[in-house]
Amino acid sequence: MREMQVMGYGSPAIAFHWVTAALVVAAFTLGPGGSETRVYAPENDFDRALHETLGLTVLTLTVLRLAWKSVLPSPPLPPIAPWMNRISKLVQALLYILLVITPLSAISGAWLEGHPLTLGVLGSVPPLLAKNAPLGHEIADIHGTLGDAILWLAGLHAVAALFHHFVLRDDVLLSMFPARWRSAVRRRA
Repeated sequence: MREMQVMGYGSPAIAFHWVTAALVVAAFTLGPGGSETRVYAPENDFDRALHETLGLTVLTLTVLRLAWKSVLPSPPLPPIAPWMNRISKLVQALLYILLVITPLSAISGAWLEGHPLTLGVLGSVPPLLAKNAPLGHEIADIHGTLGDAILWLAGLHAVAALFHHFVLRDDVLLSMFPARWRSAVRRRA
C-alpha cells in the first residue's frame, strides 16, 4: 500500500503565516482602542506604541509574504470542491487586503489627527499628512472596524481549516505545519 505524501508549504511561508497570526491577535488584544483622547492619553503611551509597532510589523511581514508568494507560489493542496476553492481564494485575498489596509488606515488616521507614528525603540515619524482631525477621526474609526474584520475573517479561516481536518479528513490544515509534523500525523493516521 502506498503511503500518501502530505504536501505543504515551506518553512518561510509557514513562519510568515503563524507569526503574522500571533502578531495580529497581540495587536488586537493589546491596542488601547477607543477615542483619540483615550488612545493618546499619557498612561496609554506604552500600549499604543506596542500596538503601533505590532501593526507595522504585520504590515512588513505581509508585504514580505506577498513578495515571497510571488516568487514561490503555494504548493498543490488536496483536491476540494470548486465552490470551496473559490471561497478559500476569496477569504485569502480579503485577509491579505485587510492585513495591508488596516495598518495603513492607522498610520493615515494618526497623521491626519496630528500624531506621530511610533516605531518603538527606533523613535517616531512625525505626521507626513496635513492635519485634518475630522477625517483622521473617521479613518481611525474605520481602522477599528477593519481590525474587527480581520479577526472575524481569520476566525472563519481557522474554523474552515478545522472543518477540513476533522470532518473532511483531508490535509488542508496539515499543509500549514512543518513537514516533520505532517509526517508524524500521517504515520499515526
